[in-house]
Amino acid sequence: MVYKEFQDLKLSALGMGAMRLPVIDGDDAKIDEAAAGKMVDYAMEHGVNYYDTAWGYHDGNSELVMGRALKKYPRDSYYLATKFPGYDLSNMDKVQEIFEKQLEKCGVEYFDFYLFHNVCEMNIDAYLNKAYGIYDYLLKQKKEGRIRHLGFSAHGSVEVMKRFLEAYGKDMEFCQIQLNYLDWSFQDAKGKVELLNQYNIPVWVMEPLRGGKLASLTEEESAKLKELRPDETIPAWAFRFQQSIPSVTMVLSGMSDMTQMQENIRTFEEDKPLNDAERKALLDMADEMVKKIALPCTACHYCVSHCPQGLDIPGLLALYNEHCFTGGGFIAPMALSAVPEDKRPNACIGCRSCEAVCPQQIKISEAMADFAEKLGM
Repeated sequence: MVYKEFQDLKLSALGMGAMRLPVIDGDDAKIDEAAAGKMVDYAMEHGVNYYDTAWGYHDGNSELVMGRALKKYPRDSYYLATKFPGYDLSNMDKVQEIFEKQLEKCGVEYFDFYLFHNVCEMNIDAYLNKAYGIYDYLLKQKKEGRIRHLGFSAHGSVEVMKRFLEAYGKDMEFCQIQLNYLDWSFQDAKGKVELLNQYNIPVWVMEPLRGGKLASLTEEESAKLKELRPDETIPAWAFRFQQSIPSVTMVLSGMSDMTQMQENIRTFEEDKPLNDAERKALLDMADEMVKKIALPCTACHYCVSHCPQGLDIPGLLALYNEHCFTGGGFIAPMALSAVPEDKRPNACIGCRSCEAVCPQQIKISEAMADFAEKLGM
């Protein structure tokens, strides 16, 4: 197992994410605890020492199962991470209640790593609202030793992350972002890494395989990569990309069966970062993957000045592209929840004034209508 230095700790470069544990009968709330326990045992035996769970994973059962699975091991033999569930605004005034319950659920007296969960457009104002006392409470827990290291995860834009860091950056020790070769440009993971580098905050990676999309490529895509590294597996390419980014300390993989666990651990037996040619080939392939589905908006903003509704068309198209490429998901609805109702896709009146000036000749009105329909607006 490759290990990375973090302050005075040596963390396994691969961490076990507990959002996609094996389940029974396809029911996300019913974790196959025996299978999950065997996976934890295998991970511990093969050098994985970082385990990441959260309040809402598996309908609230992930913390319980992970706590029981790790209970048999000495407390100083693993690092446990969980998060304050700010993705649900109704939780904002319950930080003490939730934190105490999390300790109870996990059966521990402290968390090695604790995060503000999912900083994004929807909750940034609440996270920054001193009236909720979240920041002050978590800092107090850190001073008392019940949180050893404090950080945050983010699905929001670079601008949202800037706001959070301007307020709390001096106390953030790590940040977890969605980082893979597809999202390097598509979700501006590159810009997020650069921002964190400015604050000297190490990067924790989530969605390294983009929910499994990067574990299984087309025959043509696979052939391109095999030419460069004949012995490398397709999923390993995603991990090698992350190994090529100096500030990446932790890569979290939500492994849902033993085979995935074994393959990923084999990959992390060595550090094999990509060279410049391999990195370029991978990023070029990612661009082609996106182009097959995404609309080619360049954010020139010509359309905005011609929209009688004053819509942020490039921003809406970026969310539309994300929603279409992912086949749904929570990112677009989450971001749109922070947008005024009269500035959402369904506010488009189909006048096509924007289309008359679009250099890419995008059928914007059709995209807005389709977006609104997909979101049930």
